[in-house]
Amino acid sequence: MSEVLNVEELFASKVFTVGKMKERLPKNVYKEVRKVMEQGGELSLETADVVAKAMKDWAVENGATHYTHWFQPLTGITAEKHDAFVSHPDETGHMILEFSGKELIKGEADGSSFPSGGLRATFEARGYTAWDITSPAFLKEDATGVILCIPTAFCSYKGEALDKKTPLLRSMEAISTQALRIVRLFGNTEATKVVPSVGAEQEYFLVDKAKYLQRDDLIFTGRTLFGAPAPKGQELEDHYYGTIRERIGAFMKDLNIELWKLGVTAKTQHNEVAPAQHELAPIYETANIAVDHNQLVMETMKKVADRHGLTCLLHEKPFAGVNGSGKHDNWSLTTDNGVNLLDPGETPNENIQFLLVLACILKAVDTHADLLRQSASDVGNDHRLGANEAPPAIISVFLGEQLEDVVRQLVETGAASHLINGGKLQTGVSTLPDFEKDATDRNRTSPFAFTGNKFEFRMVGSSDSIADPNTTLNAIVAEAFCEAADRLEEAENFEMAVHDLIKEYMTEHQRIIFNGDGYSEEWVKMAEARELPNIPSMIEAAGTLTTEKAVNLFAKFGIYTKVELESREEIVYETYAKTMNIEALTMINMANKKIVPAVVRYSRSLADTVVAVKAAGADASVQLELLNAVSMKLKAAKTALSKLELVTAEASSIKVVKDRAFYFKDTVKPVMDELRKPVDELEMIVDKSMWPMPTYGDLTFEV
Repeated sequence: MSEVLNVEELFASKVFTVGKMKERLPKNVYKEVRKVMEQGGELSLETADVVAKAMKDWAVENGATHYTHWFQPLTGITAEKHDAFVSHPDETGHMILEFSGKELIKGEADGSSFPSGGLRATFEARGYTAWDITSPAFLKEDATGVILCIPTAFCSYKGEALDKKTPLLRSMEAISTQALRIVRLFGNTEATKVVPSVGAEQEYFLVDKAKYLQRDDLIFTGRTLFGAPAPKGQELEDHYYGTIRERIGAFMKDLNIELWKLGVTAKTQHNEVAPAQHELAPIYETANIAVDHNQLVMETMKKVADRHGLTCLLHEKPFAGVNGSGKHDNWSLTTDNGVNLLDPGETPNENIQFLLVLACILKAVDTHADLLRQSASDVGNDHRLGANEAPPAIISVFLGEQLEDVVRQLVETGAASHLINGGKLQTGVSTLPDFEKDATDRNRTSPFAFTGNKFEFRMVGSSDSIADPNTTLNAIVAEAFCEAADRLEEAENFEMAVHDLIKEYMTEHQRIIFNGDGYSEEWVKMAEARELPNIPSMIEAAGTLTTEKAVNLFAKFGIYTKVELESREEIVYETYAKTMNIEALTMINMANKKIVPAVVRYSRSLADTVVAVKAAGADASVQLELLNAVSMKLKAAKTALSKLELVTAEASSIKVVKDRAFYFKDTVKPVMDELRKPVDELEMIVDKSMWPMPTYGDLTFEV
C-alpha cells in the first residue's frame, strides 16, 4: 500500500516563504522586507543581517551546509557556486556557522566565462550577483547535500545585464507603470501595481537511460541526428491523453513531490501526442517566479528521470517525423487589487477597459511581431516551428469568433452592438447534462491565442528559458499602453477619445488577427499579402534585436541598452554556430566510428552469403540485389560524410561569427541532411543485430 501524502504540509517545505519569514523575523524587520518586496527599494545592512541569520538558521535546521547565489546567465540554464556557511574556528577550535547580510545581498562570479557577446573581455573577469528579494530562497537536495539557493540577478562590473532575470524585472516594472496609467483612467485608484502572471506548460520526452547512453547524438546534442521512422508513430493518436504507463507514472509521482517541496504548483500531467512524450502544467504565478520555477521544473525533471533509469529529453525535436516539444507561455495582467485586465466579462463588447487593453495588445504584437518571433527562437525550435505540429513562424493573433466579431463591428461602425454567444451544448444523452458552450473554439495552430482571460504564446521552445518571451511581451505592451495613456490623459472628452483610439488601433492592426488554419499554404500567402514578417530561422531573427525600432523600445523603458542588445544578437550567432558545429562533428564521429563499420560488416556477411549460395548451386540473385543496394547507399553515405567533414572544417575558418552562423545554416546543415538520408535508409535494411544503436522504435515504445 502506497504512503499517503500530505500535500498541504509538503508544499513549499523547502522554501523560505513569506510565512516562514513572518515566523522567524522581528516584526519591524519583517515589515521592512515586505515593503521592499512590494514597493521596491533597498534593505538596510542591519536588516539584511537579521534576514540572513534567519535564512541560514532555517536552512541549517533542514540539513544545509552550503549556500549559493542561483542565477540565470545567457546560457539559458542556471548557474551556481557553492560556499559553506563555515567561518574561521574560534580560539577553542569550535566551528561557527555564519551568513551575513552582505553575503546574502551580493556575490561575485566570473563575468567573462559566461556568454556575454563581447560585453566582457576574457581579462575582465568581475561580475556580480544581486539578491532578488521578490523570488523566495529554497533548498536543493541531491548527492551534493542540501544547498540554500538564493535567486539572484547577474550583471557585469560595469552594470550591464549578463543574465535573463535582470531584463525581466526591468520589463515587469515598465509594464506595471504603464498599465497603472491605463487603470487609473478608468477610476481604479486602489491598485498600486500591475503584475504579469505566467503559467508555462512544459512538454518533454522520456526514454530509457540505458538506450540513451548508446546514442552519441542524444548525449551530445539532445536530439537524434540519425534515425528511421518506427513502423508506428503517432498516426493512431492513441498516446495523447492515454493511460499513463506505470514506469512513467512513478516518475510523475516523484516529480510532483519534488516540485511541490520547492513551491512549484505542478497541477496537470498527461501523455502528449508523440510516443514517449508527456506534459506538465503549473498554476499561474508572478512572471519572475514563474521563470525561476520553470528552470527548476526542467532541472528536477532530469534529476528525477535519472532516479527511475530514464532520461528526460527537453530538446524541441528529439525525433524526426513525430511532434516536437514546446512550452506554451500563458500570459495575463492583474492588478494587485485583483482585477485581471484580460478578463472580458460577460459583455466584452461593452467592457471599454478590456477593449482598450485588447487594442493595445493587438498594436503591440503587430508592431513588434519580429521581436516576438525572435524571443521564441532557439536552435532546436528551428526544427519545430512551422512543421504542422507547432505554430508557424509567422506571428498572428487568434481572438475567436466572438471577439473577432466585436473587432469587426468596431472597425466598421465604431460600436459593437451585439455579441455572439456560445449557446447550449446538447449531448443527446438523457443521463448527461446539457451545458453552456464557450463563445468560441480554440485554435492550436495560432502562435498567440486569446484563451478566455489570457494570451497563450505557443511558439516558445521546450528547452528554452521563458524569460526572453515574457520580457519582450511586457516591453511591447508597455509601449502600447504608454502611447495610449499619453493621448488619453490629455483628452478633453475621455469617453469619445477612448472609443476613437480603440477603433483606430483595431483598424490599423486588424491584419495581425487570424482565426484560420495556421498550417495552411493559403495562410502563408495571405500573411505575405498582409505584409506580416515571415522569419524562418533563429539567426534570421537575430537582427531584429538591433533595429532602430527595437533599440528605441527597450531603451525607452530601461530594459536593455543598445550595447546589451548588440551583445545578445552576437550570442545568438555564437550559440547557433557552436550548436551546429557540435551536431556536425557528432554526425561525423557516429558515421565514421559506428555506422560505416557496422554497414561494412553487414556487407561482408551478405557477400559471404552470395558466395556460399552460389557455391551451393542455388539462385543468389536476392542476396546479390540486397548487397548492391547496401553498397550503393553506403557509397552515398560515405560521399556525404566526406563532404560534411570538408564543409565543417571550412566553417571553423570563418572569423566573423554572423557569417559562420549563416554558413552552418546554408551550407553545413544541407550536407548533414544529405548524410542522414542514406544512413536512415540503411537502418531499414541492415540486420538489426548489427545496427550500432537503438532505433526510434526502441527509444519511443520500449520505455
